[in-house]
Order: sequence, then structure tokens, then C-alpha cells
Amino acid sequence: MKYFILAVGLLSLAGTAFADGKSCEELKAEIAAKLDVKGVAGYSLEIVDKGAEAGGTVVGTCEKGTKAIVYKKD
Repeated sequence: MKYFILAVGLLSLAGTAFADGKSCEELKAEIAAKLDVKGVAGYSLEIVDKGAEAGGTVVGTCEKGTKAIVYKKD
């Protein structure tokens, strides 16, 4: 159940996170702030090239869709 709630939270973040025009660092900071407000701990956010294998959940895209922000639970 805990993971289901986390997944729903991440999907709600993804709705606002797919802002292609933002810089990756700006979007990553916004996503981190939202996760922190929700009390999520023990995670990392990584900026990767779109389509690259990152081993996590894509929670946003940036730089006109060329990069992705990946959420990983530590």
C-alpha cells in the first residue's frame, strides 16, 4: 500500500513535471521540493539523456524533451 501511494504521488508530480521548456536543474529542484513537502525521504533524482537506461521512474522531461529526470528510491 505504501508503494501504491508513492506511485500515485509520483504520477501526480509527473503531470506538472513534463514541462519541456524548463531547464533540467530548475525542474529537478521543483520535483525535489514537492517530494520533500510530501515527506518522501531516501530518494535521488538524476538527469539522463531521454531513452537512456537509468533504472528508475521517469518523473519529468526537460530541455525540449532531450533529457529526462529519473526518480530512484535509495
